[in-house]
Amino acid sequence: MVDDVPLVQSVDRAVAAMEILARDGWVGVTEISRELDIHKSTVFRLLATLERRGVVEQHAETQKYRLGFAVLRFASSVRSSLDLVRAGRPTCDRLSREIDETVNLAVLEECDVVYIHQVNLSSSRVSADWLGSHTPAHCSATGKVLLAHLPDRQADGFLRAPLQRYTSATITDPDRLRAELRDVRHAGYAAATEELEEGLNAVAAPVRGPDGTVVACVSVSGPSYRLEVEHLPEVATAVIAAAAEISRRLGFLGDANEGLVG
Repeated sequence: MVDDVPLVQSVDRAVAAMEILARDGWVGVTEISRELDIHKSTVFRLLATLERRGVVEQHAETQKYRLGFAVLRFASSVRSSLDLVRAGRPTCDRLSREIDETVNLAVLEECDVVYIHQVNLSSSRVSADWLGSHTPAHCSATGKVLLAHLPDRQADGFLRAPLQRYTSATITDPDRLRAELRDVRHAGYAAATEELEEGLNAVAAPVRGPDGTVVACVSVSGPSYRLEVEHLPEVATAVIAAAAEISRRLGFLGDANEGLVG
């Protein structure tokens, strides 16, 4: 539980100071010191550190502080995930009913896939809870899609790192994975057959933002005895169509059928 974890006092105080600035706007060191009951020199050091990172800014004349523009970057990151979930939820619901399996929306965070939305609308299915979890990118359908659309330099940096094996099917050879990522870009989708977990198959397709950049992916996953290998191309067609639909909701005006498998 979070309540059982010891606090880092300086971080706690910095966040408390930011909350005061968010509430009151321009605030001086003395006011923050009085409200938090800590020495003014401590408050000054906290604010100076935050100012160096752009999280707060100081008025040249009054010497008071307010939140800085760096906070907008943090808010933008959260908002983009919320926008994705809002845009994707009705499509994910429909896809889950159509395929009768679990559907996820995921984004890439450094070298991990992070699942930001999950739905399973079949009452007869019990699925793993992926929401909020981090999984390695190289051995999942979602990860392959996101890696395949990274800039070359960033993808090469990822492929230089050791690739951990999770099952006998996990691809750990960088050259083989690089070739598969090229196929993913060409086909418009990725599949993973028991590469992350034995008995788990998945298909994923890219979701694009207004400028065409891949910002997320949508996936269908399920046990291999239901989501059988021979049916993955058929499932992929539905997943690609769903990803294109979410992309249009996000403002992408390109060819919605680009990458559809034949």
